[in-house]
Amino acid sequence: MPGVPPQPGTRPGPAGPPDVPTPAAPPRRTAFAEGVDRLRTAATTEPGRLRIIGALLAVLVVAFGAVTAWQMTDRAAAADDVLHKSQPLTSAAADIYRSLADANTAASSGFLAGGQETAASRDRYEADIDTAAAKLVTAANNSDPGSPAAATITKLNKLLPEYKGLVERARTYNRQGFPVGGAYLRYANEKMQHDMLPAAQDLYTKENRRLSDDYAQATPYPWAAIALGVLALAALAWAQHRNYRRTNRVLNHGLVAATATATVVLLWLVVGHSVARADLNDSYDHGVRSLNVLHDARIASLKARGNENLTLVARGAETVEVGTEQVDAYDHDFTTDMDDLGKGLAAAEKLADDQQGTKPVTSAVANMTEWKKRHTAAREQDENGNYQQALDQVIGGKGATGECFDSVDTHLANALTHEQGEFRQAAGDGLAAMTGLPLGAALLAVLGAAGAVLGIGRRLSEYR
Repeated sequence: MPGVPPQPGTRPGPAGPPDVPTPAAPPRRTAFAEGVDRLRTAATTEPGRLRIIGALLAVLVVAFGAVTAWQMTDRAAAADDVLHKSQPLTSAAADIYRSLADANTAASSGFLAGGQETAASRDRYEADIDTAAAKLVTAANNSDPGSPAAATITKLNKLLPEYKGLVERARTYNRQGFPVGGAYLRYANEKMQHDMLPAAQDLYTKENRRLSDDYAQATPYPWAAIALGVLALAALAWAQHRNYRRTNRVLNHGLVAATATATVVLLWLVVGHSVARADLNDSYDHGVRSLNVLHDARIASLKARGNENLTLVARGAETVEVGTEQVDAYDHDFTTDMDDLGKGLAAAEKLADDQQGTKPVTSAVANMTEWKKRHTAAREQDENGNYQQALDQVIGGKGATGECFDSVDTHLANALTHEQGEFRQAAGDGLAAMTGLPLGAALLAVLGAAGAVLGIGRRLSEYR
C-alpha cells in the first residue's frame, strides 16, 4: 500500500488512546464553610455536643452579666445626676429667679422709703444681687458649652449690671427729690419683669426638663438584662436535665454553681432596681413635685410684693384696661400674682405627706389671707388720697403688708428646706440600692461562665 502522508491535525507515530482533558480544581472552600462542616461533624458525637453546649452556656451567662453591668451603669449614672447635678442645678435656677425677684422688691421698698431707707433694706438688696451672681457662676460651671442654658446664663450676666445701674440712678434722683427717679425705677422694673425674670424662668424650665430626662433614664426596668437572665437560667436548667437523663446523676457541681450565680445576679438585678425605682419615684412624687410647686408659690409671692410696692411708686401712671374699666396696672398684676400664690399653696398642701411639710404651708396660707386684707385697706387709703397712710400700711412696721409678705416667704423657705431633705433622702436611697450592682453582676457572670465550662469539662473527661 502506498504511504499516506501525515494529515494536518494528526500526530505522527503509532496510534494510541485519545487525549483526556485535565479536570478543573474544585473551588477553594471558605474558612466559615469548613468551620460549619467541622461543627456539624462534632455535633454527631456526644463529646462534640457537650463542647457546643458548654460554649453556648458560657456565652449566655457572660452576655447576661455584660448587659446587666451596662444597663445598670447607665441607670446608676442617671440616678447620680439626679441627686448631685440636675436637681441641685434646678434649685440653683429657682434661687436665681427668687434672688432677682426679691432684689427688685427690696429696691422698690427702699425707693418708697426715700431718704429714710433702712440699712436692712439696702443689705437685703445687695445680698440678693450677690446671691444671683453667685448662682449664675455655679450654673455656668455646670452647663454644657454652647447649650441654650449657657446662652441664657450669658444673657443674665449681661443684664444684671444694667439693672443695678438703673436702680442706683433711681435712688440717687429719689434722694435729691427729683421725680425722674420714679421713672428710672419703673424702667428698671420693666427690665427685670420683661427681660431678666423671663430669662431666669427659661433657665429654670430647661434645668427642670433636664432633671426629668435624668429620671427617665434612671427608672425604666432593664428588660434586656432580665430577658437574658431568664434565658441563661432556662439553658442551664435544660443542660442539667439533659445531663441527668443521660447519666442519672442528679447534680453537676459546675452547672449548679453557674445556676446559683446567675440566679443571684437576676434576683439582685430585679430586687435592687425595683427598690431603686421605688425610691426614685418617691423622691420625685414627694420631693421634686413639691419643690416645684413651692418654688412657683414663692416666686408668685415675690412678684406680688414687687407689684404692690410699684403701685405706690407709679401712683396711677401705668394703667391697663380690664373689661370697660381702666385700672392700675401694678395693682392688677398684684391680684393675678396673689391668685397664683393661692393656687400654689393649695397644691403644696395636697402634696405634703407629713406634718413637717404641711405646717409651714398652712401658716403661709393664713399669712396670705391676712396680706390680702391689709392690702385692700392700704388701697382704700391710697384711693382716698391718704398716700402716707397707705405707704405706712405697705412698708411700715407692725401691721403692714410687708410683715405678711416676710412671713409667707419665711414659711415657704422652711417648707422648701424640708422637701429638699425629703428629696435627698429618697434619691440617696435609690442610688444606694444600685451601688455595686454593675461590678458585682460582671464578676458573678464570669464565675458562672467558668462554672458552666468546668461542669461540662467534667463530663468530657469521662470520654478520655
